[in-house]
Amino acid sequence: MSTIFSQITTVIWEYLLIYLLLSAGLYFTVRSRFVQLRYFFHAWKLMLGSRKTSSNEISSFQALCTSLAAHVGTGNLAGVAIAIFVGGPGAVFWMWVVALLGMASSFVENTLAQLYKTNNKDGTFRGGPAYYIEKALGLRWLGILFSVLLLTTFGFVFNAVHANSVSQAVSGHMAVSPMLVGLVIAGVTAFIIFRGIHSIVRFAESVVPAMALTYLLIAFGVVVLRFDEMPAVITLIFESAFGLHSATGGAIGYSVSQAMMQGIKRGLFSNEAGMGSGPNAAATATPKPNHPATQGIVSMVSVFIDTMVICTATAAIVLLSGQLEAGSTLNGIQLTQAALGGIVGGWGQWFISIAVVFFGFTSVIANYYYGESNLLFIRNNPHLLLAYRIIVVFLVFLGSIASLEMVWMVADLAMGLMALINLVIILLLSGPVMLVLRDYDLQSRSGLSPEFKRSRFPFLDRTIDKDVWVAKTECGDSLDSVGNGDFQEPKSC
Repeated sequence: MSTIFSQITTVIWEYLLIYLLLSAGLYFTVRSRFVQLRYFFHAWKLMLGSRKTSSNEISSFQALCTSLAAHVGTGNLAGVAIAIFVGGPGAVFWMWVVALLGMASSFVENTLAQLYKTNNKDGTFRGGPAYYIEKALGLRWLGILFSVLLLTTFGFVFNAVHANSVSQAVSGHMAVSPMLVGLVIAGVTAFIIFRGIHSIVRFAESVVPAMALTYLLIAFGVVVLRFDEMPAVITLIFESAFGLHSATGGAIGYSVSQAMMQGIKRGLFSNEAGMGSGPNAAATATPKPNHPATQGIVSMVSVFIDTMVICTATAAIVLLSGQLEAGSTLNGIQLTQAALGGIVGGWGQWFISIAVVFFGFTSVIANYYYGESNLLFIRNNPHLLLAYRIIVVFLVFLGSIASLEMVWMVADLAMGLMALINLVIILLLSGPVMLVLRDYDLQSRSGLSPEFKRSRFPFLDRTIDKDVWVAKTECGDSLDSVGNGDFQEPKSC
């Protein structure tokens, strides 16, 4: 079975996804006129200014924290270590490339999620790729297929992955039985997920920023302690990325391919840009300004924080520690623990164990919600929802006692299939997104607070739900038709 999984995964990643991921990110970057650079500082301003909201609405900041809860997890600690162990230091460079291009992909998919969200009639929304596949393309069967893949990937497989890393960290360092760890994680997971989306976003909003900031402060301290070694580490990353340290042509080719493969796979697993997971959180927000591009812009912050900041911090700790000496068998979370412990002392291993527990647990909670949103897309049935919650809790426990290799292998396969579908879909639907971005640009340059008016976009007006994006005012008399009739340029009202 593992051989079959490995062969299918190899075909998806080496011959399809690796090129589609990079080319799609590059295409979105150029077509959006480098939206991730143009709106980089604006994205932070929007994110930090969106913390206040009404009692029942979910803010852009809360949606971002929910997305980060899924992104910032064991992939940042265990996944980076695995990428470096297998692909060499050059894998870090390709993680950076994936993140920078992925910020544009994230903008597109999260803007689509906002456009095609569904009103829950209680002040909240839900949405994601399955929803925009059905509403924009009329392909409900493909939306259901995507939902099944996401349920499998996030609700089941990734939750097992995160539970596995938590178990490895705690049982390996504290000599606690993996079964006991699994029981505790499963119990707390059940307590939170049965209380609904507001419980989930409040938990993410409280825990994720605090843990991420603490981890970054410690990583910064490590860099300061070993600052004189940083130039050599940076040089090593770039040389390894392009095989400049290899002796022969064959060695160079293999070294570069391994670095690219591991960097892109682990980078995508960590920041999930283009995979279609983040939109499930982005769709829940009521953005301010009242424009779907707002959440698309805010979502880019999540990718940057995840990979460019937190993953880089882990890479610095591992590469500065000297734990990758020839013959070392340490891998995954145990490598990260040993790396920090070797630099700052025994308390570093304790800190990584605690960080893995919090990061892994918040990822489990966010992944659960992704699955719930897609289950509701397939069929809104309380009995199915109850069954899903029970299965999630059981698999969290089961993942705690599974083998690391098999869990990661299934995760790679499921993630690849999901990303393949979503990337093709967002490429097909990128036209309306670019028109929406142009609308945001024009209003911003005119000194207006952008507001989305669906009447300016005939195609979107026909395909999005009638009870979302209902503007307070429509200045129809002051609009000029532009282009092929799919967009009407706004004037000041």
